[in-house]
Amino acid sequence: MKTLVPILLPALLATAAAEPGPITMRRSGNGTWELMREGKPYFIRGAGGQRNLDVLVESGGNSLRTWGIDSLAEKTDGKPLVQRARELDLTIAAGLWVGHERHGFNYSDAAQLETQRKTIRAAVAKWKHEPAIGFWGLGNEMEGPTADGKDPRIWKELEVLAKIVKEEDPSRLVMTVIAGAARAKIEGVKDHCPSIDILGVNAYASAAGAGKAVKDAGWNRPFVLTEFGPSGHWEVAKTSWGAPIEPSSRDKAAKYYSTQQLVTEESHGLCVGSYAFLWGQKQECTATWYGMFLKSGEKLPSVDAMSRAWTGKWPANRCPRVETFSSPAKGNSVRPGESVAVTLDVADPEGDKVELQWTLAGESTDRQTGGDAERAPEEKKLTMESAGTNQWTFKAPSKPGAYRVFLVVRDGRGAASAENIPFQVR
Repeated sequence: MKTLVPILLPALLATAAAEPGPITMRRSGNGTWELMREGKPYFIRGAGGQRNLDVLVESGGNSLRTWGIDSLAEKTDGKPLVQRARELDLTIAAGLWVGHERHGFNYSDAAQLETQRKTIRAAVAKWKHEPAIGFWGLGNEMEGPTADGKDPRIWKELEVLAKIVKEEDPSRLVMTVIAGAARAKIEGVKDHCPSIDILGVNAYASAAGAGKAVKDAGWNRPFVLTEFGPSGHWEVAKTSWGAPIEPSSRDKAAKYYSTQQLVTEESHGLCVGSYAFLWGQKQECTATWYGMFLKSGEKLPSVDAMSRAWTGKWPANRCPRVETFSSPAKGNSVRPGESVAVTLDVADPEGDKVELQWTLAGESTDRQTGGDAERAPEEKKLTMESAGTNQWTFKAPSKPGAYRVFLVVRDGRGAASAENIPFQVR
C-alpha cells in the first residue's frame, strides 16, 4: 500500500466539505502527484471554454478553463458561468490575465506592474468565495508564444503576482500556463516562482510529449496539459502560396484521443489532468481549425474522441464520418472558371440521413499570434453539381486568388463533421 505524504500548503487545510470547494494536492511516497476534491482523488478531465457545458458533462468532463476573470460573470445557458458550473458540478480553472508585451505591456514599467498587481488582487478578493472555482490560472503564455523564455523579469513578476493571489486566497492552488514545454520556460518558472503550485503547458503537435519534457527540465510539481488539440497551423505542411493545410476531422479526433492517452501515461507521475482546446468555436486561421463545435452549435468528431478517452465509451450519437474528401485542386492552382472535381464519401455511424453544406471563402489574411482575435473572411454558398456516385464538381471563381472550399456534414441531431480544401486561382 502506498503511503501518502501530504505537502504542507495552505490549500490543504481545506478538507472534504458539504459543497464543492477548492482543489488541493498531495504527493505519494513514490513521488506521484494527485489532486484532491472533497477528500477524493480528482483527475482533471477538462476543456477550455464556457459553452456547451451540458455536452461536456455528458462526455465525462468535470472541469473547464477560462482565460480572464470577466468570464466568470458572463452568461452561459442564460445564467452566470459560475452558477451554471455549480449546477453541473464542474470546477473552474479561473483565469487571471497577465500582461503580454506584444499587447503593449512593459515589464520594466513600475506603474504598469503596480496596476496589474492591484487588478489581480481585486479580482481574487471579489471571487475567492465562489465554490465553483477549483484553482486559479495565473497568466496564459505571458512570456510570449514565440519567446525563448529567458527574460527573468516576467518570471520574477509572476512570483510577485502568485504571492498576491495566495495572500488574498490561501485556500486555493495557483497554476500558471506557458506556451510549449521549452526547457528555458520551465526552468524560469521552477527557479523564480516557488509560489506556483501547478505548471500548465499549452502544446499541439508536441502535446503528447509535454509531460516528459517538463520532467526532463527539472519540474517536480503537478503538471496540467492546459491546451491541446490538432497540430497548429504553424506546424503543418503548407501550399506553395503559404496556406496551411488543415487536418481532417478524423485526423483531429485521432490526435485528441492519442494525446489524452499518452500524456497521462507518460508524464512520470506529474500529470494531474488536461484541458482540451477549444470547447467552442473560433476563427483562427480558419473557422474550423481549433473549435470542437461549429458556430451553429453542432459538436464535431473531436468531442466524440474526448468522450471515448474520458469514459471508455462512444457517445450514443456519433458525428458523421467523412471517409474521403479529396480533389486534384487541393494544394494546387486552377484556372478562373475551371470545373473542379471533388470526391466525397460520407457515412453516419447510426445511419442518419446527412445534409451537406458547401461554402467558398478567400484565404484568411488577418493572421494573428498566440490566438489573438482574427477577422473571419466572408463565406459564400457554393453551388455543387453531382457528377455520379461520390463525385461532385464546382466552378472555380473568376477572380484570381487563394481560396478554400468548406464542407459541413450534419446528421440533424446535433453532430457534424467539417472539412476544407485550399486551392488557388491563377
